[in-house]
Amino acid sequence: MMKRSSFPVATGLYVNYLLFGMFNIMLASHMSFLTEHLHTDQAGISLLVSAMGFGRLFTLYISGVLSDRYGRKPFIVAAGLLMAVFLVGIPLSPSFEMAIVLAVLAGVANSFLDSGTYPALIEAFPQSSGSATVLVRGFISIGAAFLPLMIIFFMNHDIFYGFSFFLPALIFALNAMYLFKMKFPDMRVQSPKESVGDTSVSSVEQAGKLEANDRSKPRFWQEGLCLILLGFTGPTLLYIVQLWLPTFGQQFIGMTESESLRLLVYYNMGSLVSVFVLVIVLRKWVKPVHIILIYPCISLLAFGALLLFKSGAAAIICASVIGFSISGVLQLTLTVMSEFFSQRKGQITGFVYTATSLSYTIIPVFTGFLLKHSQISSVFMLAIIVNVLGIVLAVFVNVRYSLVFPAIRKLSPKIVLEPK
Repeated sequence: MMKRSSFPVATGLYVNYLLFGMFNIMLASHMSFLTEHLHTDQAGISLLVSAMGFGRLFTLYISGVLSDRYGRKPFIVAAGLLMAVFLVGIPLSPSFEMAIVLAVLAGVANSFLDSGTYPALIEAFPQSSGSATVLVRGFISIGAAFLPLMIIFFMNHDIFYGFSFFLPALIFALNAMYLFKMKFPDMRVQSPKESVGDTSVSSVEQAGKLEANDRSKPRFWQEGLCLILLGFTGPTLLYIVQLWLPTFGQQFIGMTESESLRLLVYYNMGSLVSVFVLVIVLRKWVKPVHIILIYPCISLLAFGALLLFKSGAAAIICASVIGFSISGVLQLTLTVMSEFFSQRKGQITGFVYTATSLSYTIIPVFTGFLLKHSQISSVFMLAIIVNVLGIVLAVFVNVRYSLVFPAIRKLSPKIVLEPK
């Protein structure tokens, strides 16, 4: 059950990610404008994107630790303001070097946003944290779909392209002020899996030391490490599909350019459907830890079929299924990580999203190398290998989950609460 008192805060958090959906593709969507304005080429714009990635990569962990110490609000508010600065600054930047500095700041803002928002949502909706975090993916998709329409509108009316930067910047700034006035949920909140009645996690752990063996306690270097690696494998699949699916359609299946680009439309449709399905099923029927195993199994079948059946109809179906089955996995991985290590939500967010940033840094280079020395099918064979690895990791996490939480529930009736 969701706490109604948390809805005002959650609204502001989701608005941030709707805007982030625009922010995330802003540079790529304005490639021609920015190359002329900044006197560079497409490689230069790619360098801006890389600068954002580096800014995010090197601040995620520390921002997560500080979020646990000082609270979620300061980092979420700072993220909104920094993103507004980036969005205003890029169209007005006098030089490419200044744009690089702004891009690094945007990466820092991204890390602040992630390390503050996901723990805040889990704390706001402890009994439906999976649904709450998966909705982030839905709002990102909505923002990403809306930005091209806004750009087309401005182009058709001969409006300066910078206004498609300025409008999200204004909303980011206003939303930051809105969230600054909001009361955020208690950071010490426990999910149902972390408490039984009035029993605290610390009491469970104390009892566990006396009555349970080591198998019944969360182990960071086992399930924790597996979940961090899932933070690498999930985004890797997402990146491969988003970047190379049109090329796969043209070179492997023989589609025209316009037909191959439509594959991404079907992919995104599947992604949006998945978000709504997850919001429903996570509330009553399945747990996030089960989804992070079920979805990779579905995507493995879809990737295999994509390589096996060389037809446009099969490609459309597979693209839709892949979009459905890799959407939300990253967010649910974070939710499961927070269940295992509830006292360090900000820190573990930093761990998982650092792995994600590494994926976005390494995979473009590696897949480009594969494509240079082989065919496009080799890139999707890599996706199958990564997918299998994700399934193995998820199986181990599910086994550990079944050992850890039943052990806690078994111990809880014997716990004697001490007055605080």
